Amino acid sequence: MCQKVINVLAVASFAVSGAVVVSGLYVYVNRDSIVDGVKSQVMEAVTGSLGGGLTPSLPTGANDLSTGTQAAGPDAGLGVPTF
Repeated sequence: MCQKVINVLAVASFAVSGAVVVSGLYVYVNRDSIVDGVKSQVMEAVTGSLGGGLTPSLPTGANDLSTGTQAAGPDAGLGVPTF
């Protein structure tokens, strides 16, 4: 009885080890196509989150965020209102 249990465990261990080796070989042989597939999925996810095209309308930094009501000069500070 004990020998049968040990034989079953040995066969199961051999099967798991074989599955690991076969899956490792599959990944090694197909690594280029796997990498290309992941890259394309990442690019689709990134461009999809931008709202469509590759050229989203981003702020240019040319006073896009200012309201134009603050004074310019040495006393203007960092745009923090003073009371």
